[in-house]
Formats: sequence, C-alpha cells, structure tokens
Amino acid sequence: MVIKSNIIKKEKIVSKTEWFNYIDELKKESKSLIKLNEKEAIKILSEDFINAIKSRIPNKKFGIFFSGGVDSTLISYLCQKYAKDFVCYTVGIEGSQDLEVSKKVAKTLKLNQVTKTLTLIEMENLFEETSKILGPDLTNIVNLGVGAVELAAIKLAKKDNIDIFFGGLGSEEIYAGYNRHEKSENIDEECWNGLKSTYERDFLRDVAIATATKTKFLTPFLDRQLIINSMRVPSTLKINKGLKKYIIRKVALDLGLDEEYAFRPKKAAQYGSNFDKAILKITKSHGFKFKREYLEFLKSK
Repeated sequence: MVIKSNIIKKEKIVSKTEWFNYIDELKKESKSLIKLNEKEAIKILSEDFINAIKSRIPNKKFGIFFSGGVDSTLISYLCQKYAKDFVCYTVGIEGSQDLEVSKKVAKTLKLNQVTKTLTLIEMENLFEETSKILGPDLTNIVNLGVGAVELAAIKLAKKDNIDIFFGGLGSEEIYAGYNRHEKSENIDEECWNGLKSTYERDFLRDVAIATATKTKFLTPFLDRQLIINSMRVPSTLKINKGLKKYIIRKVALDLGLDEEYAFRPKKAAQYGSNFDKAILKITKSHGFKFKREYLEFLKSK
C-alpha cells in the first residue's frame, strides 16, 4: 500500500477527513513562510527532493514506475546515485510513446529497465482484472487506464521478486501539471484543492491495487517538507510561458539531468502507454459505441 505519504496509518488508509485536515495543516504552515524566488526554490527543492528519495529507499531491491517523463526520470536518476539495486518498469501497447522514449532515456542513463509490449488480448484480460480489484465504485476510465498500467508493471516486477515501487504521484498537483491549473484564476488554490482531490482520484485506486497485489508504493512528491516548500513557489514559476511544471524541470537540471529529459512533455500514464487507445479498441470489438458501455460491461462481470 502507499507509504511515507501520511495516507497510511497502522496499515490502513486514513479517512478523507483526516487527509483534508492534514493538507490544511500543510497549507497553514506553507502560507506562514515567505514565497521563494527562482534561485531559492531550486536550491531548497533540490535538497528536499534528495531527502524525500533517500528517506524512502528500502533495504531491498525495488522497482520504479518508469515512463521517461521528468518525474520518473528524476526519481530514477537520484536512485542511481543513492541506491543500486532497482529496476525501471515500462509497459504499453505497440506504438506507445512511453515505451519508445523511456528506452532511449534508460539507455542514456544506463538504467536497468524491463519493458513489455502488450497485445489487445492481454490488455482485455488486464482491464478485467483491474476492474475486479477496483470494484464497481472505483471503476472509471481514468482508474481503469492508470490502474492497468500499474498492475501490468507489478506483474513484471513479481517475476523479479520486487514488491516495492517508487512513483510520481503528487507532482502534477504541487507543480501545476494539469490543464485545469493553466485555466485557473488562482493556481495556488487549485494546487491545494488538487492535493485534497488526490484522495478520491488517486489514493483509493492505488491502495486497492497495492493491497490486492501485496505491493507498497513510495511517493516522494508527497513528502511533507517537499509539499510545504513547493507551495511556497510562486505560480509564475510553476507555469512559465506556457510550460507546465517549470520549477521541477529546473530542479532536475540543477541535480544533473540533461535538458532533453528535464523538459520532455509528458502525457498521463494511460495516454503515454496507449492504454486509453486500447480501451477504445476493445470497446468497439465488443460492439459498443462508447467507452462507458464497456465500463458497465466490466462492472457486470
């Protein structure tokens, strides 16, 4: 299950109210501190992120959900510095952007990477298994796509006796990585609200997947101190001249990542892996017109 993010206590997920109160507590602390300029932000966030990684490195072999985007690449890059025994896992269907780009990044950084290109038949089985794990209440298009990506990577890792994964959850919220941040009149508030929404949008899904597979997810971007200081960064340094997540890209550069990888645009997991396209193809193969019809079909099984 998800650990080191204050979402799990005594092996159980905290309540929604507890999570909201925790975020309000962080918000109060962050707002009591002065805003950071770019130079200060890069220095402080670089230190915070290193600490977030180092404090979570387990005493055994672990995996990284690896897409080749700035978040997973930065996690892998730092794990390479502070840990040696880990594997990067990437899954997708044929033509997947994540598979193509991640292989290039892994080769350049000399990362140990395991990849799998899935067939539509394998994808259909994966969606059915994901839906059963999530149950009717949590099975929606986003959860099905993201959950299936996680499940496919976990299945690969089990062959290597790995049951702990680093992931990039939280980065999009604290660094304004979504389109809704760009459209918002108050990016800071959108980030805080997004952190709260993470409970229902992401945690419930990830805890269900992790629990069913007896796996632990490590979430450095949800580190307490990193959130507090990331939210001291002005919104103009989060979305800069149309570039989302500007400040974490600058942090990645500061920590030694090449500009090509620090500034690579990244699609969401279900899109970069082409899992969303797979859902559409399978929907049509069943004679359904809309993806929601396929979802209802899965829920009824």
